Amino acid sequence: MDNNNQLLLEAQIAQDAADWSLLIQYLQKLILGKHGIHAEIKENRQYLLKLALSVLEMGDFQQRWEITKVFSYLGNIAIPPLTKILEDEDAEEELRWYAARILGEFQHPDAISSLVELLKNAETQELKEMAATALGQIGISAIAVLSELLSEENTKVLAVRSLSYIRHTETIAPLLSVVQDPQTSVRAAAIEALSSFHDQRVPFVLVRAVDDVAATVRRAAVLGLSFRPDLCEALDLTAKLQPKLNDVNQDVACAAAVALARIGGDEAAQYLFQVLISPQTPMPLQLEAIRALSWLETAASLEYLQQVLHQCTSEAIWQEVVTVLGRVQQPSLTTLATEILLNLLQSQHPATKIAHIKSAIALSLGQLGKIQAIDPLILLLADADALVRLHAIAALKNLAPEAAHQQLQQLANNPTITPDLQQGIAIALAEWGR
Repeated sequence: MDNNNQLLLEAQIAQDAADWSLLIQYLQKLILGKHGIHAEIKENRQYLLKLALSVLEMGDFQQRWEITKVFSYLGNIAIPPLTKILEDEDAEEELRWYAARILGEFQHPDAISSLVELLKNAETQELKEMAATALGQIGISAIAVLSELLSEENTKVLAVRSLSYIRHTETIAPLLSVVQDPQTSVRAAAIEALSSFHDQRVPFVLVRAVDDVAATVRRAAVLGLSFRPDLCEALDLTAKLQPKLNDVNQDVACAAAVALARIGGDEAAQYLFQVLISPQTPMPLQLEAIRALSWLETAASLEYLQQVLHQCTSEAIWQEVVTVLGRVQQPSLTTLATEILLNLLQSQHPATKIAHIKSAIALSLGQLGKIQAIDPLILLLADADALVRLHAIAALKNLAPEAAHQQLQQLANNPTITPDLQQGIAIALAEWGR
């Protein structure tokens, strides 16, 4: 008996014993060869399909997940039984969900037709969404039928989502047809999908949608424009997005902060700073503006962050500024970020009296990697708070482990340093090798 016949026999034995995991292993060996399905067992496709269906119908969630990989290798003969499962309203929902998922692997009109029917008539949202996902996975061949579904109220939203999964320029025209649809969810989904295309028809649609009456649509449009910094000058995007920092909806305002950071420029930094220091700005938006300024990574944006440290009185804002400064990566700006933190640490700023902010300063200095931070970090070893000391040790190790260790060893024998610093250095040296 050759190897394939032996595997077929063992697969039958596994099915008879309802050992679905073992059956999956045999089917994978039979079907998923190095070069696809073995030529010598193509004549057994129907039998292999029967075995695979038994796993799909009787297995648990994980076993069903594993067997889905087998069906596409069996070809279009798998479509009729999978369609039958989809059409059986008495069948287990999870089984129908998997059947829909598998049909998304087939570029075949019958698979598309079955999924469209499920999208129209499924009893649960989960099945409708899986049908939409599967149709999107089928791709270009499903665009025509999905475009037709845009005219039906009960399938419009999911049809837009399916089109958004396809990511092909042929979906632009049908998506444009619904950007002013009465349903907010349809407009938002269409705007979000169109945002992924660099097509000349799209930018003006996004600009118009920035002022949509629905917040979800405005947010989608703002984020869509954020990926088009190339159009900043032609469409004056910075000026168009700036008013959205004051949007009545906080999610839209936060999206505008992200968008301005992606577009970049000193004008964007100025707008972000203005909203950041405004007493009317809610805390979540202030924190988003801080992060946006840090993403800009310009000298101007870092200087604005330094001003924020002295103009705002919120511990949360101080903490966020200190944290984002440690994430600066441009070599030309890490020195400036380090200087801002060191100036803060050596000043009488009230933030330097707060243990968790001092810890954040230490960690940020360690991340920036500038050697001039070694001495100030060593001085933090004398801090009364144990966490501040531990974070200072971690920063020194991260910053320049050899140089820092050598300096600590030299200071350990210095009788002129304070007892608190002596103790902190001793703890650091004891921790160093761990």
